[in-house]
Amino acid sequence: MGWTAALRRGLTVLGLLACLPAAAAEPGASDWASSESGQVRLIAATVAVGSAASVRLGLHLRLESGWKIYWRTPGDAGYPPKIDWSGSVNLGSPIIRWPAPHRFVLSGLQNHGYVGEVVLPLDAPVPVPGKAVAARAAVDFLACAQICVPQHVDLTLDLPTGEALPSAMAHDIDRFNALVPGDGARHGLRLETAEAVGTGNASTLRLTLTATAPLENPDAFVEDAEDIATFDQPRLRLSGDRLGAVIEVPVAPHTLKKPLAGSAMRVTVVDEARSLEAVVVPVPGVEDGGATALLAMMAVALLGGLILNLMPCVLPVLSIKLLGVLGHGGGERGHVRASFLASAAGIVVSFLALAGLAVAVKEAGAAVGWGIQFQQPGFIVALILLLALFSANLWGAFEIPMPTWLLNRQSGGVPHHTLLGHFLSGAFATVLATPCSAPFLGTAIGFALARGPGEIVLIFTALGIGMAAPFLAVAVWPDAALRMPRPGRWMVTVRKAMGAALAGTAIWLLTILAPQLVGGSTGGADGGIPWRPFDQAAIAGLVAEGRTVFVDVTADWCITCKVNKAAVIERGEVAARLSAAGVVAMKADWTRPDDAIARYLASFGRFGIPFDAVYGPAAPEGLALSELLSASEVMTALDAAGKAR
Repeated sequence: MGWTAALRRGLTVLGLLACLPAAAAEPGASDWASSESGQVRLIAATVAVGSAASVRLGLHLRLESGWKIYWRTPGDAGYPPKIDWSGSVNLGSPIIRWPAPHRFVLSGLQNHGYVGEVVLPLDAPVPVPGKAVAARAAVDFLACAQICVPQHVDLTLDLPTGEALPSAMAHDIDRFNALVPGDGARHGLRLETAEAVGTGNASTLRLTLTATAPLENPDAFVEDAEDIATFDQPRLRLSGDRLGAVIEVPVAPHTLKKPLAGSAMRVTVVDEARSLEAVVVPVPGVEDGGATALLAMMAVALLGGLILNLMPCVLPVLSIKLLGVLGHGGGERGHVRASFLASAAGIVVSFLALAGLAVAVKEAGAAVGWGIQFQQPGFIVALILLLALFSANLWGAFEIPMPTWLLNRQSGGVPHHTLLGHFLSGAFATVLATPCSAPFLGTAIGFALARGPGEIVLIFTALGIGMAAPFLAVAVWPDAALRMPRPGRWMVTVRKAMGAALAGTAIWLLTILAPQLVGGSTGGADGGIPWRPFDQAAIAGLVAEGRTVFVDVTADWCITCKVNKAAVIERGEVAARLSAAGVVAMKADWTRPDDAIARYLASFGRFGIPFDAVYGPAAPEGLALSELLSASEVMTALDAAGKAR
């Protein structure tokens, strides 16, 4: 056969092939749309619509070698796929679920996206279950290799009525849906802390990550809804066993608009096929090697501990110490010094015990916070009995002999604490101090509990020294106690008054215990405010409606919370504002353990109460308020959050 005959036969075969119809799309899939960057189609997990109120779809892309598309936050350039569903029938607006991205660095530019094959799972509501669905997707996306090419494809997928049997693409959708970051639990990942270190151009977000299996090469992607800053490529430090990592994400120069600390942001951590996603509110951190900054935070803790002596929780117990001071009148300088040093030691050792407990609870993965022992009825019962014992001893009519290792009698029959008794009185004062939150105390505790065991111990030690400072001062200058009047019959009246203070504290604890045993809260006056139960998931929707939300995290055992309510929240202009239209007041009752409330507090870097936050159109992530409130602070926050953007 000549070459002309062969050519003629080849052309005939090609012509016949050209006349063949295109291969039909698989059930549950649209036709492929092709371009130089690859192929894209719309797929479904089922071949028919079934009777469910939603269907699982997927945008399926097969990219040619060297091409990439972008994640929901593309980085320094690019834009993510956008889908217009106009023209669809019986299909609501699908929500894209984004698998964990990859980082691409080219000439210093950071981009986040996908290469090779990727399916973007789509959860689509079906307004009329059981009725056929006609999906019409107009997809715009940017595909980049050496050049970037905007792409547009129109995809059509029909799902008939009938049984929702799995399609051939169901596995592909599930495979990529498994790569969508969750809370990290199923992958053994946990984001322990989020800290803001440095200032200005040196600002850095520092993340502490732990894992149950060795880490490979974790990366972190930071998104912030408030346009706080642009973030550069992270720096990574792995622990020796690779079960922990510190990821530092620096702010790009000249992009910081507000401090990182206290600003909410979404963090996605990716380690090969493992990932997690969390919304964090960084707490102030200490730069590595920054001993000066750590010392500064310890100074804050010292001040917070000192102020704790003025809180109403501590005053009843300090009455015992006051009685001891009066009993020193005309005594010996050495005994006075030793007794006050013993009380100071009781305070500091108790804070160290609290630090050890906090470390243990945190390492166990449980909620840790300031004052959470008052959520345990057994602890409260023990305190009530102890307070009753002390008050009965101070009242002559109900005298209960105390053991000699706690009290002995000296001149005039006046009882004096032994050194062990002084030590235990200091420890008891510390225990009763824990329901109170003083200025600077929350900052110090939040810093400590967001870091490792070493920092927890140092900060709690500083808190203890601060609270013990008045006792240490008397130990240095014992003449302050020796100049008090000599003990006499007048002290009987003082003892009865001190006993009444302790009995009052016991009665207060009974009011805390009762609702924990029967359920509910003691309630009380609310200033006419229509409080709603705390519902964190509902806050975003209320803000989207243009409403302002005030969240008050409180507990029956929190004395400072009650002070805030009586002095600020439930009176005057604040109560009127919280009762007004357009404002929603939510009460989060932490009297008993509640993991949801604990996680909410931790999201703001707080581990104790009181805690109050204000949300609104101008502050969708929430404005955290001070521990001790003022009416002007609350009103200013409500005004600032409520302004329309």
